[in-house]
Amino acid sequence: MNPHHRGGDEIEKFLTWLRVERGRATNTVDSYRRDLSRAAAWLATRRSSLSGASGSDLSAFVAHLQSSGEAASSTARRLAALRMFYGFMVAENLIATDPTTHLEGVRVASGVPKPLTDEETGRLLDAVTGDAPGDVRDRALIEFLYATGARISEACGLNLDDLDLRDRVVRLFGKGSKERLVPVGRPAAELLRTYMDDGSRAGLAPSSWRSASDRSAVFLTNTGRRLNRQKAWDIVRSAGERAGITRELSPHVLRHTCATHMLEHGADLRIVQEMLGHATISTTQIYTKVSQERLISVYRESHPRATT
Repeated sequence: MNPHHRGGDEIEKFLTWLRVERGRATNTVDSYRRDLSRAAAWLATRRSSLSGASGSDLSAFVAHLQSSGEAASSTARRLAALRMFYGFMVAENLIATDPTTHLEGVRVASGVPKPLTDEETGRLLDAVTGDAPGDVRDRALIEFLYATGARISEACGLNLDDLDLRDRVVRLFGKGSKERLVPVGRPAAELLRTYMDDGSRAGLAPSSWRSASDRSAVFLTNTGRRLNRQKAWDIVRSAGERAGITRELSPHVLRHTCATHMLEHGADLRIVQEMLGHATISTTQIYTKVSQERLISVYRESHPRATT
């Protein structure tokens, strides 16, 4: 079989997995297709292929992209697509080793932290693969942070009896132990249910609990303790690097992203204020930084004298 054609078949298998198993949107799948096809075409000029590429081949490809004047963020995105693809190939036993394992990430200067785009969010949620208990926990945590806009302290403090996965709501305790109920989106609820029910949380639990706090925690470390802020930060940052997100990424950025995406999709500011647990609406206004384009659009659509 022509190796270039075989590479196309492998890409299509991967894209089918993205659509069917991971539920990724068409635009996201198309983005992966473009990035992988670009890599396959370049590798073909070196008489190589995606399935036969070595680490040095891919390092040369990245160097080629950088020398061509492509934006660092675009190169980082292509590298993230390759990492995702090879993770799938290894998991499916289509190749023995991942040639991206020792590739250095693409770094760009980070400016003021800002919300993730829809595409970046999709890539971040896709970045953690694997079925080990820690992998399942990491996926559930990242999806939970984005779905609820919870503070990292609230996620780490989450107890088993704070979750109602049947009605998809969670009880969070914010600053000053102020309690609020927050809805949980279906993808986050399903990932949490998987984490709780498939043995992943049990797989992280110790043979003997060290404290009642650890026993009641939703999110556990690999050693069976309640997840702490530093470990949660590490999980988010690691996923961001694997997703090729070159800006500064933290749990706080996911909180900001949740709020901004809600507002950009038409949510009322006071609903977002309640969900985030802000005492005053002015805090929400500063925090979300709704784009001027969105404000102008809403004004033109809703104000009776906007076009007169």
